[in-house]
Amino acid sequence: MILLSMAILIVIFAAAVWLPVNMGLIGLAAALGLGVFVGGLSVKDVLAGFPTDLFLTLLGITYLFGIASRNGAIDWLVARAAGMLGRHTAFLPLLVFAVAGVLTALGAVGPAAVAVVAPIALRFARSHGFSSLMMGLLVVHGAQAGAFSPISIYGGITNKVLASSGIEPDPMYLFLASAAFNAALALVIWAFYARREAASGITHEGVAEAPPVLGRDGAWTLAGLAALAIGALLFKIDIGFMALLVILALAIVAPRTQEGALKQVDWSTILLISGIVIYVGLMEKLGTLAAVSDMIGQVGSPALAVLLLCYLAGVVSAFASSTALLGVMIPLAVPLLAGSQLSVMAVISALCIANTIVDTSPFSTNGALIVGNSPESERPAMLRKLLGYAALIVGVGPLLAWAVFVAV
Repeated sequence: MILLSMAILIVIFAAAVWLPVNMGLIGLAAALGLGVFVGGLSVKDVLAGFPTDLFLTLLGITYLFGIASRNGAIDWLVARAAGMLGRHTAFLPLLVFAVAGVLTALGAVGPAAVAVVAPIALRFARSHGFSSLMMGLLVVHGAQAGAFSPISIYGGITNKVLASSGIEPDPMYLFLASAAFNAALALVIWAFYARREAASGITHEGVAEAPPVLGRDGAWTLAGLAALAIGALLFKIDIGFMALLVILALAIVAPRTQEGALKQVDWSTILLISGIVIYVGLMEKLGTLAAVSDMIGQVGSPALAVLLLCYLAGVVSAFASSTALLGVMIPLAVPLLAGSQLSVMAVISALCIANTIVDTSPFSTNGALIVGNSPESERPAMLRKLLGYAALIVGVGPLLAWAVFVAV
């Protein structure tokens, strides 16, 4: 049973790579098939693993940011930030990194933030003479820098999985660890290109674009986003519930914000998370997770076992969903921490970072968005460059994350 459930999990990820089918749908079908026909469980028992809290979070956050994207609130924030640079346009790459990070830190799903910022960043690259690859990489790493904030999707998933495993999470540690690691990578990338451009005599002249005029609905939406952050961070209100409260308030004071917003809900991500979490919950019922952790633990060193998990997360995530993997890898790591001297949050941070920094891969949603937003004539070159960077980051990224947080 244990080997069968692991084999099915591998098939789920492989099928999601090669078939145009949502991984969550495959996971849900596999959970029902394995649990009912092989495990002898009822459908109710299998579906008991449905992540109600995560569903509420994903629904509320993607709905709210759908509103913000449609009425121009996000575009206004980006352009306003760029306008503050004036003629100091050499710092535009760091700006797009920061904007992407703020969006995900406030609760936007990573691909949603990249989808908003990438077109603007690549337009900056063409108009000011920056490397398109550099701008794309900084957008993705920026999105990952804010991805584990206490009110973000990734942060919410990780902290709730830890809590359900009997571990007290430290949301700020996780957030700051990911933010610092991705910021360091971004600075290295920016410095590398800045030095190369300086040697070639390339300058970045021009004035950043002025922000568009923001309407009444956009202003109300910005106030709603501020309320979301205050309610979740200061008053500890559940982020999903808080987002729905903001949406309800916007429906009252600015009814037009609701037009087409429900279509912006990321139902594919909701299905993905729900299906994978249900399948992982079944694996836990069947004892698979405990068995796999015992196998990894046989290497003798908990630190080395964590390194193996980091590489497993990084390699698989380059071709599959980082969001789904969070629900798989964290439960695998938890048993390794029992009785060891390793810091729980350091291990979880290394694992989460290894899982997400490879999202620059063109096989991931974020990387694909960078390719898709490039001019058609430049897409083949962008694809090759992203593949090269992805190979580099998959090779050294998990090791760096492990060395910084676990080996020290």
